[in-house]
Amino acid sequence: EQYFFNPLFPNFRYTGGVRYVATEGGAYWLIDSIFSTQLLPAIRKQTFQSWTLKVKDCSAVLSCTNDNEQSVYSQNISFTDFPLPEITFWLVDKVLMLPSEY
Repeated sequence: EQYFFNPLFPNFRYTGGVRYVATEGGAYWLIDSIFSTQLLPAIRKQTFQSWTLKVKDCSAVLSCTNDNEQSVYSQNISFTDFPLPEITFWLVDKVLMLPSEY
């Protein structure tokens, strides 16, 4: 498995599947959004994070739940042209992946 990283967030990696989604969906901003929240205490202490982007009418909500499916973070995104109505990523041991890559 090959991992990729953003120099702004050198402690975190992402998989080829996430890279594909970011490239094809024009959504490297989504990776940045997820990694940038890792400084928040409520997020940082979660060893397993499930991140879901739900798109509707060119806006979206990015939310994070923990391993108990409890909400720990939510962010409104006023505009996006992300092509899917919904996508989920998992952040496990500082590696962002698609659930199918776990």
